Amino acid sequence: MHSLRCFLSRVGLLSKPGLLPWCARKPPGWSQLFFGSACKGNFTRVIAKKCQRGQKSQKKLSYLGPLDGSWHERLADVVTPLWRLCYEEQLKPVIDGYRNKSTFSVNRGPDGNPKTVGYYLGSWRDRNIICVRSNLLKNIPEKHNQVSQYYEAFLRQSPLEPCLLFHKGGYWRELIVRTNSQGHTMAIITFHPQELTQEELCVQKETIKEFFTKGPGAVCDLTSLYFQESTMTRCSHQQSPYQLLFGEPHIFEDLLGLKIRISPDAFFQVNTAGAEMLYRTVGELSGVNSNTILLDICCGTGVIGLSLAQYTSQVLGIELVEQAVEDARWTAAFNGITNCEFHAGRAEKILPQLLKSKEDGQLIVAVVNPARAGLHYQVVQAIRNCRAICTLVFVSCKPHGETTRNIIELCCPPNSAKKLFGEPFVLRQAVPVDLFPHTPHCELVLLFTR
Repeated sequence: MHSLRCFLSRVGLLSKPGLLPWCARKPPGWSQLFFGSACKGNFTRVIAKKCQRGQKSQKKLSYLGPLDGSWHERLADVVTPLWRLCYEEQLKPVIDGYRNKSTFSVNRGPDGNPKTVGYYLGSWRDRNIICVRSNLLKNIPEKHNQVSQYYEAFLRQSPLEPCLLFHKGGYWRELIVRTNSQGHTMAIITFHPQELTQEELCVQKETIKEFFTKGPGAVCDLTSLYFQESTMTRCSHQQSPYQLLFGEPHIFEDLLGLKIRISPDAFFQVNTAGAEMLYRTVGELSGVNSNTILLDICCGTGVIGLSLAQYTSQVLGIELVEQAVEDARWTAAFNGITNCEFHAGRAEKILPQLLKSKEDGQLIVAVVNPARAGLHYQVVQAIRNCRAICTLVFVSCKPHGETTRNIIELCCPPNSAKKLFGEPFVLRQAVPVDLFPHTPHCELVLLFTR
């Protein structure tokens, strides 16, 4: 996390003196030790310490050297590098089995079996990939492990080979498992169709449906099973539709007093209890009121905007994934929320036109929660050049790399070459929210004003 320290330092250089107090308010669930340190101005030191510990444990790994621990311990050291550390003095919601979504790969296991379902150790570059079962990882729920183990059992009885590398053929690929707090379980299986006919594909879909409804996999008690024919590493529903083999098309979650609908393709924070704390923090920092419009960019299923709708005059959400936008609209209607408007498409295309239609003197509070790749430069330009946006809340799961560039462009002096004409933003406050116990990662909520 040395890069996180650099990121904050670089942004600090662009901000006016005395405007980086680091006096974040304490959301529910933070311990006195961790959050107290952040409030006293030691935020970067606290995060750096946590990550240095994780880095130390990672440095002990040697993929090509002799085995000095079990495969499960080595996997835990990579996926949850802080699993050996006491967590009592840190964040105290659910810290074990907290993930509501897990993505399992298929590849060769430690015993050489290519039909092993789990997580990777090693790297493609070094050609030493090993797939290790996840049943001892602290952050994976038992239900997710159960489904993955039965998927592995299915693969080992299937006559079709797994697809380890696209150019080498094979069919069976990833498994995604989503669960909610009520215990409902959605499984999504990706499959490379290769040259199979539609009739042959139907046979495979029927076979796996039979396995999970009437065969050994029935013990998993799936709420729904989806099948996606995918010729790429990642496919959206628009690129290759998710096919419901049986069960309910959606799962639902209760969050901040709302019933949220979640489709297989929609983004939803992987830690539900942590997400509530994250969204409360965003709400507190945003300072929205009945005279403001809340602009929710990269809104996913719309939870941030929907949870704050009652405090604002209007919520405008933008999201690339169409299924997530449909979920947001359904959630708004089901919960009786009438002042929300959600738009599907690329933010860099929709945002400039949306802002032009709203520049009527009403103040806009913008919230951005982009993927790890950060914001498109045209989105940054649109935010920077919209005078009505005086408050910006930036949520980042990776506050270095492209996100650093985003923040610098938001805070730098006007630059005609980059088409940044509006008054620069100033970083006022930073709040870390730990959504990923046992790992060095956390969500960072940044408040900017101008």
